[in-house]
Amino acid sequence: MWSLSSLVTADPTLDTEDAKHLLREAVRAHRNNRGTRERAEAGTAIAAHSSEIVADAGCVAVYAARPNEPATQPLIDHLHERGIDVLLPILGVGLSRDWALHKPGGTLEVRAPGRPPEPEGPGLGITALHRADVVFAPALAVDRTGVRLGQGGGWYDRVLEHRRPDAPVVAVVFADEVSDTPLPRAAHDRAVDGILTPAGWWFVGEE
Repeated sequence: MWSLSSLVTADPTLDTEDAKHLLREAVRAHRNNRGTRERAEAGTAIAAHSSEIVADAGCVAVYAARPNEPATQPLIDHLHERGIDVLLPILGVGLSRDWALHKPGGTLEVRAPGRPPEPEGPGLGITALHRADVVFAPALAVDRTGVRLGQGGGWYDRVLEHRRPDAPVVAVVFADEVSDTPLPRAAHDRAVDGILTPAGWWFVGEE
């Protein structure tokens, strides 16, 4: 049985970035072996569990999932059904970070290799994240203290500087991607406030 916690190494010869790299490769390989049905069912369950998190939200930042991630289209549809404004990340001018509103029925397109699908825009600027009452962030893994393992580009670590202090950041992962063992963490890594999985959700420290 696959266990993320058992893969978190305490090898003193590895620096933080090397340890992260090994974990990313392991999680990505495991994700690639998940079936389409599992990913779809995960997305449906995640959307259902999100209801309490977004109960009082007027605007939520989320993301369009890549094929091997837990599906987020059900979550996006759920937000639209509740009349909540949906912000999705997009690439701005010169590969800058940006956000755009995604309206019900709007299209999503992959505009750059390796990037998640994006709405048409227009871009609202990186500071548009300040509008969000909740931020759902992608992750490859997260530990019980909220340390998040991202894709390695540092995109979210930088854009989260523009969120409101009272807006919780919630990592979205498969249930078996929550580690009981602390994940490697660099000085620039930003911990999340909550964890959302197909099995349920909780705020860090309130499990």
